[in-house]
Amino acid sequence: MNLDYFINYSISNVFCTVIFAIMLISDRMKADRQEKQLKYDHALIAFMLYFISDALWSAVDSNVIEANIYTAAITNFANYVFMAAITYTWLRYVHAVENKPNRNTRINIIAMLFPFVISTIALIITFFVSPHVLLDDNYKSTFASDAFLSGVPYIYIVATIIYSLRKAFREKNRDERRKHIIIGIFPLLVAVCGVLQLLFVPMVPIFEYSSTILMLMFYIQSMEKQISTDSLTGLNNRGQLVRFALSSGKLLVEGKSTFVVMIDINNFKAINDNYGHSEGDAALVLVADALVSAVKKNAEVSVFLGRYGGDEFVMVVNAAAESDVTALIDDVRKTVREECVKQGKKFVLSVSAGYEEYFGEQDSFTKCLQRADSKLYIDKEHCKLNGDTTVLK
Repeated sequence: MNLDYFINYSISNVFCTVIFAIMLISDRMKADRQEKQLKYDHALIAFMLYFISDALWSAVDSNVIEANIYTAAITNFANYVFMAAITYTWLRYVHAVENKPNRNTRINIIAMLFPFVISTIALIITFFVSPHVLLDDNYKSTFASDAFLSGVPYIYIVATIIYSLRKAFREKNRDERRKHIIIGIFPLLVAVCGVLQLLFVPMVPIFEYSSTILMLMFYIQSMEKQISTDSLTGLNNRGQLVRFALSSGKLLVEGKSTFVVMIDINNFKAINDNYGHSEGDAALVLVADALVSAVKKNAEVSVFLGRYGGDEFVMVVNAAAESDVTALIDDVRKTVREECVKQGKKFVLSVSAGYEEYFGEQDSFTKCLQRADSKLYIDKEHCKLNGDTTVLK
């Protein structure tokens, strides 16, 4: 019996489980959790179950719990299941973050679970036919057992990396590209730490500590994003706009002019009055997505994009010429209309826009915003006179 090894190993697992439990409880107390937060919680639970299972495995491995074919098989099988669950739930989280189409359809979920089901059937058959293939005479796991333990997780890891890197290579925005890469390589970093533990220091829970550190980093990053992000649209919120405006290094770009653009949905009240606030929220999300799409199409300009409040949005645009700003606004109007038709909405949205140039030290961002807002309402009157308004079906 190696009691010291069991105590040290299990304490590490319990400590990591408590950290994950704190993150989970904190996350579940939020009233406006989105799909990606729910998927993140599922990953937290999978990690916690693995830590508990691994602590029990160490009890058998150190002979604190009598090692026999049943205790060894049960603890190894539990580790196998929960390790696969970790990588599966992380892949589901990545799909939610990346807004992958059809991610929640039955056929997609069955396809994702297929490797796990096949591997599990093979593992069970192997155990009943030739248990010595998985466990040696001292009830320690064999190379074949370790291969089963890591096989399915590596399939999910590779799938995560391929999906995220494909998104990153197609992404023109540097910050978005960085996000794709980070969430894609996370499971690889965890897996590398697991391999290091398996090969060099099996009695030290490197996997648990590395997982906890990396998940804490993601959690802190998520909290920071919630502070700066509008929960409905996912765009920057008004507070983040203020912080951005206070950073002159971001407002002014050498060789380019800075423009503040205000955008508003025409006759937005009619949507709420006729179809309800849930449809109004859907309209806001549609416009936000259209803004993001239009910005991606106009890669020659750099844009800070946010929801100002209500049905108003703001863009801070660094452009070489004023014509780039007007082209961006035209693309926004066009994309909003196209998305309404594409999504089969009960309305076709129209938006008004006003913009003003920001002149730096001799100007005030607040005053520039007010000038842009004044021009926005001039454009709203122009749209009204020309019949360019939101159309209800």
